[in-house]
Amino acid sequence: MPNITRQNAIDKAHAFFDDGYACSQSVLLAFANEFNLDERTAKLISSTFGGGMGRLRQKCGAVTGGFMVLGLKYGNAEPKEMETKLHAYKMVRELNKQVEDIYGTSNCFELLKKHATEAEVEERKHHKIICRKMIGDAVGLVYDMINS
Repeated sequence: MPNITRQNAIDKAHAFFDDGYACSQSVLLAFANEFNLDERTAKLISSTFGGGMGRLRQKCGAVTGGFMVLGLKYGNAEPKEMETKLHAYKMVRELNKQVEDIYGTSNCFELLKKHATEAEVEERKHHKIICRKMIGDAVGLVYDMINS
């Protein structure tokens, strides 16, 4: 790793998002090939995390997609690998902190409220206003974390 540059990863995520994939899918898909993750499987795994977890407007999908990538890089495959598990959790908290340092929150509802009007959300304009930016920033942050 890395087989792609930081900007290529961001561009790839934006292309997936522009094609209609959810924030979570776009972030995970940007890195799927780097981890030999089948693209269809990546799409399915991350499909329900968009809209702040199934449109619950909870944790931002770009961030949860980033958490998935961190799991691919740092996650544990055995239940008793506590050191590995705790390190992965630490990385998740670090990504969340970095996002919150930039945006003040990693909550989908709060991000939308802060950056788009209700009418813009209703008309799905928030995708261009905040979601696309969140995806680019999340991919860039994750790229740095997995390549440092």
